[in-house]
Amino acid sequence: MSSSPSSFLSSNLAKRVLSAFILIPVVLGAVWLGDWAYFALIALVSGLGMAEWLGLTAQKMAVRGKIAAFAGLLVPLMTQMTRGWLAALILLGLGMVLTFYYARRAGKDGKLADGLSPRWVAAGLPYLALGAGGVLALRAVPEKGLFLTCFLLFSVWATDTGAYAAGRTIGGPKLLPQISPKKTWAGLIGGMVLAALIGYGCALGFGESAPASYAALAAVLALVSQAGDFFESYVKRRAGAKDSGTLIPGHGGVLDRIDGLLFAAAFMALVV
Repeated sequence: MSSSPSSFLSSNLAKRVLSAFILIPVVLGAVWLGDWAYFALIALVSGLGMAEWLGLTAQKMAVRGKIAAFAGLLVPLMTQMTRGWLAALILLGLGMVLTFYYARRAGKDGKLADGLSPRWVAAGLPYLALGAGGVLALRAVPEKGLFLTCFLLFSVWATDTGAYAAGRTIGGPKLLPQISPKKTWAGLIGGMVLAALIGYGCALGFGESAPASYAALAAVLALVSQAGDFFESYVKRRAGAKDSGTLIPGHGGVLDRIDGLLFAAAFMALVV
């Protein structure tokens, strides 16, 4: 007998809560420690994200091409930690060129996902590197790095929670059904409202002098985060996949969990 929608919802929600209960303390612990412990977590998550991206776009690409993609992502991140942004961006560009070269060869052999060109394979590098570089840069801001990183994470997590709760309980018109059929306008507004509230509370908790400004920034981050969610949904739809992976119960893959964070982190790093 098939399970009812309500039991499925309860089961999926329970998986989400359990995943959050396990993962959030690990993430916050690394954020608190900073330095290389934090970098190790970012590098690990980025590497897992690249594995899923290649699984979506170029699963059958030659091993040397996949090595180029991983190196093109992780070497710039390491360089950012030791040499700064400019050297990291130069290496990122080189990695994109090399990955595109191997992806183009794979495309000629029919080894890319249907509907995705070599450009999509190479796009995974800036997609992941700019987001990961953003969270690294925010944590490195003197005196405010811990606050800015926590503010970003709490705002994005609040966006996901508010959107999920409002979308499930209110429903209503769909936002972009051709890309993500489950997301609603109510979910978008709910995510923005909860992000603003959490952002305000986070600023108060860290003793910031203008919590209302941070509430407004959190609402904007919610919009940017939703854009990141739609971007990944679009790529999955082009690749014919429901989830980017199965690593995180209740969420799917790593990319399904960090898609909004990648966009929001890059945006906030530019703002800061």
